[in-house]
Amino acid sequence: MLIDSHVHLDVRQFDDDREAVIARARAAGVAFMLEIAGSDIGQGSLGPGLQLAEDYDFIYAAVGLHPHEASIYDEEVEQQLRKAASHPKVVGWGEIGLDYHYDHSPRDVQRIVLRRQLELAREYRLPIIIHTREAEDDTIDLLRDGWSDEEAREIGGVFHCFSGSRRLAEAAIELGFHLSFSGVVTFKTAGELREIAAWAPLDRLLIETDCPYLAPVPHRGKRNEPAFVRETASLIAGLRGIDPELLAGATSLNFGRLFRIPVE
Repeated sequence: MLIDSHVHLDVRQFDDDREAVIARARAAGVAFMLEIAGSDIGQGSLGPGLQLAEDYDFIYAAVGLHPHEASIYDEEVEQQLRKAASHPKVVGWGEIGLDYHYDHSPRDVQRIVLRRQLELAREYRLPIIIHTREAEDDTIDLLRDGWSDEEAREIGGVFHCFSGSRRLAEAAIELGFHLSFSGVVTFKTAGELREIAAWAPLDRLLIETDCPYLAPVPHRGKRNEPAFVRETASLIAGLRGIDPELLAGATSLNFGRLFRIPVE
């Protein structure tokens, strides 16, 4: 059994064959998927992502405002998020965090919005899904300040599409987070990331596609889809010297514990 812990199946890249993509994932052994249902925030609807979770019993959802869109955060957006967070298929808050690569929103605004969403995730007791890019120090500082106490550790969280440094990985583990690895770990240039994937505690590992982005080798350059999570699982299992089925089983159990979903 495989679980894709981070998908964006509601985006336009899947409009022509979404049902077929989901069917291929199931045929490849993907038992559950976590849909990041935030693409329509700011347009007055979270409908498409949540609709997928309603239509398929094996798809769950997370809601949150991506750091790229931090500038649009206001009371209306917060109410939209609150309403979505109450949906019975919503099991996580995210993806949220800091992105200093593109700076689509001012950095100070990103930090303010991240702090607010940490408060909301705590209120709704939803595990957080962290996006961080070129913002390691600020991300860790904010999480140490707002997500390191006993209550937050009990709720939990994950660094999605982990591609940071060993220092960031160690800090994340120390704070009680999981690390989720995407197809990036299969890239030829990902030497340090592979070392981290081999080192990380097995009970803190998750795997994901982040589809339609970052397709793993040998699909690199194509549109990514959940069925391809098998390639990432196979590579990480090889790095750790374990059977791929053991890796798949462990990451599935980790997913179930973190998001409180019965996966066995």
